[in-house]
Amino acid sequence: MADLWDDLLTCLELRELRELGDRGEPAPAAGAGRSAVFAGGNLPLSYHRLFGGQLLAQFARAAALACPDKTVKSLHALFPKEGRSGEPVTYEAGILHEGRTFATLTITARQPAGVIATAAVSMHAAEDGRDRQSLAKAPAVPGPAARVDLSLLPWETRTADSLDSRDAAEPRYRLWMRTPAAAPELAQPLVAYGTDLTLIGTALRPEPGISQQDAGTAFTSAVTSHTLWFHRPFRTDDWLLLRQHSPVLAHGRCFGRGDVLTADGTLVASYAQEALLRFKDS
Repeated sequence: MADLWDDLLTCLELRELRELGDRGEPAPAAGAGRSAVFAGGNLPLSYHRLFGGQLLAQFARAAALACPDKTVKSLHALFPKEGRSGEPVTYEAGILHEGRTFATLTITARQPAGVIATAAVSMHAAEDGRDRQSLAKAPAVPGPAARVDLSLLPWETRTADSLDSRDAAEPRYRLWMRTPAAAPELAQPLVAYGTDLTLIGTALRPEPGISQQDAGTAFTSAVTSHTLWFHRPFRTDDWLLLRQHSPVLAHGRCFGRGDVLTADGTLVASYAQEALLRFKDS
């Protein structure tokens, strides 16, 4: 797990390669916004395709590097094509609007064969204002006996629910997570990474005789879009609760959504995901 954590931190060390105009394209016209290209490494996973959480994390990091005086307010990513883990990825960030308070970006992830993902990102500079929320309270963090090993999440996770059981259950899942010490600027990318893993498994819980362990045999799945909203600052090396549910599965697709809360119940982020989900017996 420590090795994967170090690999993930390395992936978030994006390198700025150049302004888009530096490789022959026309430079942006005055007032049209800035553009830049970043590159990052891939996680050395045992399967050939890129984990979508890595792309989400790198999208969030690229946006923060492009507009360092703001933080991500929302990020909507589309995954039109499978990424290959053995090929480099570049992130072309174009700033469509940049004001004193808000900024809007488009980011395109490319590999040699073409575009593998795109993101529309809205950013916001910190400001004061009224603060309230209306949400069910967060349960207490479960004890060490509730630890669970989710191989793609290189940090401590605990849950009282199971995504591996083949008994039918409600399409809900609660996962507590706490990373090793991490810089505050990595909080958004790390949470973006973590929210990509368990929503398909949550959608599968009501299906009798099937669990996420049956991927590739009982069903085929692939994330097609993922959206995050960040509401308040937070740290990932304090306990966070990912509380999620899947309200619908239809027409070969599943949909899930969730909230990210601190241990004291403060809502810091929300997310939603749509994925292809085809059953072999359909």
